[in-house]
Amino acid sequence: MTSGNNAQPPWLEAAQQFQQNLISQWTQVAQAFPGAATQQAPEAAADPFAAFKAFMPQSGAANPFGMAMPGMGGGLPGVSDLFNQAAGQKVCFEPAKLMEIQASYLKDVAGLWNQGLDAKPVGDRRFASEAWSSNPVAAFSAAAYLLNARTLMALADAVQGDAKTRTRVRFAVQQWIAASAPSNFLAFNAEAQKKALDTQGESIAKGMANLLHDMKQGHVSMTDESVFEVGKNVATTEGAVVFENELFQLIEYKSLTAKVYERPFLLVPPCINKFYILDLQPENSLIRYCLEQGHRTFVVSWRNPDESLSHKTWDDYIEDAVIKAIGVTQDITGAETINALGFCVGGTMLGTALAVLAARGEEPVNCATFLTTLIDFTDTGILDVFIDEPFVKMREMQFAQGGLMPGRDLATTFSFLRPNDLVWNYVVGNYLKGETPPPFDLLYWNSDSTNLPGPYYAWYLRQMYLENNLVKPGKATVCGEKIDLGQVKLPVYIYGSREDHIVPIGGAYASTQVFPGKKRFVMGASGHIAGVINPASKNKRSHWTGPAGKFPADVNDWIASATEHTGSWWGDWAAWLKPQAGKQIAAPKTYGRGKTYAAIEPAPGRYVKAKA
Repeated sequence: MTSGNNAQPPWLEAAQQFQQNLISQWTQVAQAFPGAATQQAPEAAADPFAAFKAFMPQSGAANPFGMAMPGMGGGLPGVSDLFNQAAGQKVCFEPAKLMEIQASYLKDVAGLWNQGLDAKPVGDRRFASEAWSSNPVAAFSAAAYLLNARTLMALADAVQGDAKTRTRVRFAVQQWIAASAPSNFLAFNAEAQKKALDTQGESIAKGMANLLHDMKQGHVSMTDESVFEVGKNVATTEGAVVFENELFQLIEYKSLTAKVYERPFLLVPPCINKFYILDLQPENSLIRYCLEQGHRTFVVSWRNPDESLSHKTWDDYIEDAVIKAIGVTQDITGAETINALGFCVGGTMLGTALAVLAARGEEPVNCATFLTTLIDFTDTGILDVFIDEPFVKMREMQFAQGGLMPGRDLATTFSFLRPNDLVWNYVVGNYLKGETPPPFDLLYWNSDSTNLPGPYYAWYLRQMYLENNLVKPGKATVCGEKIDLGQVKLPVYIYGSREDHIVPIGGAYASTQVFPGKKRFVMGASGHIAGVINPASKNKRSHWTGPAGKFPADVNDWIASATEHTGSWWGDWAAWLKPQAGKQIAAPKTYGRGKTYAAIEPAPGRYVKAKA
């Protein structure tokens, strides 16, 4: 630290220069956008975001990804361009709001300046270590970054336009803010620098080795993947593959009870992921839980598509996979009807299959469970920022003659919905600090990506996300049948996670307005995966139930009337499913049925082991 008798340090000189330029720069901000209360000529506002650049990493800064950041060279747009490009037009602000943001920013900058050497980045775990707070340069840069980030988000929230435009701007700004954090750069990350010194450079060497490893495998490591092996220490519930075609394998699991319910249970997981999210470990396996409850359990294990499946469509997956799995389960068990569950896209596919069967006058499913599933695509959350007519047309043209949507591209999209947690956290740990992420079964599954047939994907984008045709009677035609979910009158159990960023709670709840039969809706705590995979034995988190038979149109009205219960929703669901399962009969002693459905190979089968 420099004493008061010595020349002031470089960081202080930079801060003074920043302060001197601040007021004129913010005047430019206020004058730069249409609608601002100003008469100054537009050419006076050449760079309305100059104030924000003072403490952002400059061109040439160490960057673990080697990617140019907006406004840092590399031909990418500056921050003002980011706003305009995200909105698709020059952004406008309400003058009073813009001036309010300006005033707040100037006040906070003055407060930061007055703190001087005592400035501390607070309220953000990225800068929580002692290494940041003990280094005045790092602490000041982090505090300034957080101030700039708050102000940029305030500007994003103040953009005038429709809801989709505002959401797109907010999403783009969030991505830029997350990517430009000083913690992401070795030249600015005090914690990584301290570790490099403490380890005499060993952490940097390990970081480079981690980077080369991840470049070779094609994705950022979120866990130590070498620890896990499908069928060895994940997806270990005992069972056998009893049917397969080119799209899926059907797994039957060994009963864990002497008697089972006569009506078998079929689980349809999402085909954009592998089924073993439902069977990670014995203590958190939903499949094992079903067996413990006395259900004769079958699961669809999707094939990871290669070029031989690049022409497959949504119709193929409904007819030759979901409907086929229902029929095979009936054939093997001899049951007149079965019970079924669909998770995420698996639920959308199950709902579609039920509508096709209803149009044919068939009702082979007695009751259905939908976990974090979109049936009505009105509320799709942040994913809506990607979907518009040009984007969907581009995908339709891309896959007009077939092709594959790479699983890694899909996984990257979902990761960047939570960039700090699922991207930059691992970039910093793996590469800047040279750390190996700890073993975590859920993150191993998350990294085990799957491809999708392009025609399937393009049809899904248009019919569901863009046009929401599934809930419009007669609008969508699947497997030669006009779809009307109003004809799907079976009892349904609908589950949504309160903090889900992929299927928002409002989107999950919207299914209550679609299915006309008896229904139960339950909301669980946490997100898309952790909310679902919440074992009853752990007694963690909470779930909410509402008044029986009352489903107002707005999910917020339902939440206002709901009752909170400690622990997992699994027990509530098991109690609902039990009376739907029929009487108990002796558990089967063998897998499958006769030669037609003889065991092909032990669970989890070979399809789930194929890599994208």
